[in-house]
Amino acid sequence: MDKELLKASTIALRDCLKLQKGESLLIVTDTKLREIGEALRDAALELGNDPVIIQTEVRSRDGEEPPESVSMAMTRAKVVVAPTARSLTHTAARREACKAGARVATMPGILRETMIRCLNADYYAIAERTKRATEMLTEGKLLRVTTAAGTDIMLPIEGIKAIASTGLIHEPGSFGNLPSGEAYMMPVEGASNGVFVVDGSMSGIGSLDAQEPIKIRVKNGYAVEISGGAGAAALRGKLEPLGAKAFNIAEFGIGTNDAARIIGSILEDEKVMGTIHIALGNNMSMGGTVDVPVHLDGIVKSPTVELDGRLIMDRGKLLID
Repeated sequence: MDKELLKASTIALRDCLKLQKGESLLIVTDTKLREIGEALRDAALELGNDPVIIQTEVRSRDGEEPPESVSMAMTRAKVVVAPTARSLTHTAARREACKAGARVATMPGILRETMIRCLNADYYAIAERTKRATEMLTEGKLLRVTTAAGTDIMLPIEGIKAIASTGLIHEPGSFGNLPSGEAYMMPVEGASNGVFVVDGSMSGIGSLDAQEPIKIRVKNGYAVEISGGAGAAALRGKLEPLGAKAFNIAEFGIGTNDAARIIGSILEDEKVMGTIHIALGNNMSMGGTVDVPVHLDGIVKSPTVELDGRLIMDRGKLLID
């Protein structure tokens, strides 16, 4: 038995999801992340539960729906944990499970090292930091993000409620990533303009440390030009087959997890304190109207972030503590 992985799995179920003895638990995994799924099953058994584990084939992209039988099973469990290679966060299956009252934790692409390092973080401190950032974003009207790498983008957010992904998923119908630590929201649809340069990592592509950054030009809420070498070509290849909606500016987020590191796995990368991320594609989970089977996050390193003219991040230093 992998004792470190078992300990992290126990924290995820006992502390982050507040799993109670006798509660119905469904673990949705796939052929790639079976090891994580089995560790969660073993932890649940030690906690006195009778978990059900479903293994699927790896989906073709983030945001693709699971098989219908899996979707139905998710609506009938009190707690759902999904360590899968492709994200189920922005799917109808996840939304319907929450609507039915399930507490859902998605763990897209999670690595053993991420599970062990980030699930041993102080989630109550992360939660407080995340809530403060979320409150500020909800009250704000306009974000401006700039970086030395060339980012300069305006994201209107007036009237949009930000979401706190604290890692504490305790209420019926709540959801989040594990590990977690981000304050995020959709910008006003059709209103963002400027350029952002993804120089940390990109969903489905990985770390950009050894690659040319991806430069994305935005006009009226949509990416209209994606340039920058192999990473840019790969990103265009993921978006173009899905049509114009895939280029929607779907999300702005601020990382708040001080234990997270950029390693090329978006689940951890987007939580790194001192970064922001901007996503393309589906925004339904944030209250939007753009329904497309893809959601891809790009990590921007060392950003300066102004909210209604007030500095809330200075070259990667978060100024809300």
